[in-house]
Order: sequence, then C-alpha cells, then structure tokens
Amino acid sequence: MIIKNPKFTISAVSPKQYPNDTLPQVVLVGKSNVGKSSFINTMVNRKKLARTSSEPGKTRQINFYNIDDKFYFVDLPGYGYSKMSKKEQIKVGTFIEEYLNKSQNISLIIFLLDIRHLPTENDKLMYHYIINSGRPCVILANKADKIAITKVEQTVEDLQMELNPLKDLSFLAFSSERKIYSESVWEIIEKHILTL
Repeated sequence: MIIKNPKFTISAVSPKQYPNDTLPQVVLVGKSNVGKSSFINTMVNRKKLARTSSEPGKTRQINFYNIDDKFYFVDLPGYGYSKMSKKEQIKVGTFIEEYLNKSQNISLIIFLLDIRHLPTENDKLMYHYIINSGRPCVILANKADKIAITKVEQTVEDLQMELNPLKDLSFLAFSSERKIYSESVWEIIEKHILTL
C-alpha cells in the first residue's frame, strides 16, 4: 500500500469523541512500551506521525490516525505498566474494553507482544478478551531487531505455542528497525479493510 497523506486526526477520551465516519479501523493493543506508536510510524514511513512517549503508561486516550481517508490506525492506551496505580490500571482497562465493545468499524486488531519475553498475565487476559470478542486478529512479535535474526522464526513459534497452540491466528515478527517485516503486515491489513 502506498501511503500518500497520513495524518493525525483526533485524540478521544470518551465515545462521543470517536470519529463519526464509517472508515475501517485497524486497532493496536499491547502493554505499555511495546512499540505501538513506532509501529504506526514505520508502517506509514513517517518518523513522528504517532507520538512515542518517553514515559511508559502515560497515554490515557485513544489516538485515531486517518490513513489516506482509507482507514484509521487506532492506538489504544498501553496496559500493565507497573508504576500505574491499581485505580489507574482499572480505568485504562475499562477505557479499552469500552472502545472494543462500542466501535462498529473495527476491521482488524493487531496485538503487539515483545518478542524478547513470554506473554505476561495481562497479555494473556487481553488475548482471551480478543478471542472472545470474535474480532479478526493478528499477533505481532515486536522488537525483532533485539534478538539474533537466526532466532526470530523459532521465537515467534514459541510465542504462538504459549498463547495460541491451535495455531489458528497469524503470528508474525515485526521490527521498526528492520522494515523487511512490514510488507506481510500490509497484506493482512489490506485484506481486512477491503472486506469490512
């Protein structure tokens, strides 16, 4: 997909602020600091379209990025940041759940995991929530540049066996540094936004 004019559009803190059009939405979920903003910047070949936070767990809003008026990348708040209070964690979790329940235009959920670590309990909770929602999902093992390239394929398989032993979901490596992985992700995105 050739991106001509990606643009930042809206930051929503309540359902009333969600975009009111019917463009497909490709939703990014994952724990704090897993690289959702860097993923967006890499996919659209822009350095600063999505703002990366120097402080994990800081984002408390949903960011919608209009991609050429074809679809939105939707960056949900990260979860599981250890320094976030219990009250804040519940608030963020409720916020994410509310969006996933109420949005009528979700065409694909992209669930980012850190390739260097086994899924956390919060990752497992999010995985089961997504599965139970019945939404289309692809799982990316992000930060693949942080391990030896010869270990990437096996590590992705290990992550899949941990979360999805039935292997009925796509698990792919991804890296904002090694852009060689992005074409496979674009193929999946295009397939889903064209079928909504």
